[in-house]
Amino acid sequence: MFSALKKSALSTIHSTSNVISNVFLQQHTKTAAITQSVRFASNFSPKRTKYRKAHKGRIPIPVGGSTKGTTVEFGDYGLRVKEGVRLTARQLTAVHNALRRKIKPVKGSQMWMRVFPDIPVSSKGNEVRMGKGKGTFEYWACRVPLNRIIFEIAGMRKEIAKEAFRLASHKLPVKVEMVERGAKPIVGAGYVPSAKPTTTTTTAAKDTTPSSSA
Repeated sequence: MFSALKKSALSTIHSTSNVISNVFLQQHTKTAAITQSVRFASNFSPKRTKYRKAHKGRIPIPVGGSTKGTTVEFGDYGLRVKEGVRLTARQLTAVHNALRRKIKPVKGSQMWMRVFPDIPVSSKGNEVRMGKGKGTFEYWACRVPLNRIIFEIAGMRKEIAKEAFRLASHKLPVKVEMVERGAKPIVGAGYVPSAKPTTTTTTAAKDTTPSSSA
C-alpha cells in the first residue's frame, strides 16, 4: 500500500515538474520571439515615459541668444553637428560603439554622450488606409538642434581623437565637426547676416570756367 502511494506521489511530482518546465519554456520562447521581432533595436532607451507615444514634433531652431550645448563641458574634444537632425537610438549606438572601439586601448580615456533618445517614434505600414489610430512603436529618437555637442572624449592625444571622430562621422546622417575645449560658443543658429553693399554715387564735376569767344 505504501509503495503504491509512493509511486503515485512520485508520478504526480514528475508530471507537475513537466508542466512547469513546459510553461517556462513557452514563456521564454515567447519573450525571445518578442525581443527578436522588435525593429531598430538599440541599447539606449528610457526606463519609463509618461506616455507610450508622442507627436512627431519639429527640430528646434535656436534663434535667441542662448549658447547652451555648443561648447565642450566635460571632456577635451567634442563632436558637434552642423545641421539640425533627429538621431535614432540605433545611430547613437553605432557612434558610441565606434568611439569606444577606437579609444578603448588608450589608458585613462573617457567618453560622454550629451544627448539621449527619449522620444518614441511610431509608424504605419505601407498602403494602410487613413485613420484607425496612431501607428505602432518603432524606435527611440532625439531631436538635436544644429551646433550641438553630441559626444565628448578625453584622456588622449588630438590625433587619436580626430581619428575617432572621423570614424564616428560615418555613422551619422549629417555633417559634423571636431571642437576643442575652450572654443568659442555659438550664439543662436550661428547666422551672421552679410553686410549690405554700400552704393556710392559719383557726379561729374561741372566746368564753371567761362568760355572765351573769339
